[in-house]
Amino acid sequence: MPGELEMLRPDWPAPPRVRAAVTLRTGGVSRPPFESLNLGAHVGDDPQAVAENRARVRRALELPREPVWLTQVHGTQVVTLARTSQASGSDSASAVAHAPTADAAITRDVGEVCAIGIADCLPVLFAARDGSVVGASHAGWRGLAGGVLEATVRALDTEPRELLAWLGPAIGPEHLEVGAEVRAAFLEQDPRAERAFAPNSRGRWQCDLYALARARLAALGVTAIYGGGWCTFAEPQRFFSFRRAGRCGRMAALLWLETGS
Repeated sequence: MPGELEMLRPDWPAPPRVRAAVTLRTGGVSRPPFESLNLGAHVGDDPQAVAENRARVRRALELPREPVWLTQVHGTQVVTLARTSQASGSDSASAVAHAPTADAAITRDVGEVCAIGIADCLPVLFAARDGSVVGASHAGWRGLAGGVLEATVRALDTEPRELLAWLGPAIGPEHLEVGAEVRAAFLEQDPRAERAFAPNSRGRWQCDLYALARARLAALGVTAIYGGGWCTFAEPQRFFSFRRAGRCGRMAALLWLETGS
């Protein structure tokens, strides 16, 4: 799937020093089924193609250094990226070798790039209103139920009312079918989560990740919430989707701080 390298830019009132982007699937060199801008090193793609794709993203965004690519496990671990972080390799090969196992990352240091891999799960980006700290979470239904957003907000160590949150592209409720056990897990924590589930004709449930994330953020006191509304499953020309394709590439939500105010 050739084409120009395109990206989404969050529409949120973050300070100018907060930079963020979400890659789409076009503009890279990977061959099917990973065509074309696959950034995931763990999906079976040619490592040289992944390295070239990552290099193209670095150049397009003028990134200060290689992003810290995580080994995501649908958990709640949060890693803090700092200048002394061993995970902050200077190139793609080093980044893969030192990828920390976590599902969220935060940083207060200029030049450290948080990265969340995407292929249906919801990326949630955070920024302090004063630009002092940023963070990114990988929030599929397992992560949401486990508390990855709560863990990320704790790690940001900022008053929730002083945080901005942006919901990136994820699978929409029309295409995210889950079993009764998933719904029960959320309702046990908050009966109001019922509003995020709709029954379908197969005796299962359609799940709204965006609604679940908004409710959890509001419960934490984060009220400045932006983004949402995409469906990675429904737009194959723009997005990778694991539920749609099974074997596929990964996009990335990238977030970092620059100098300035």
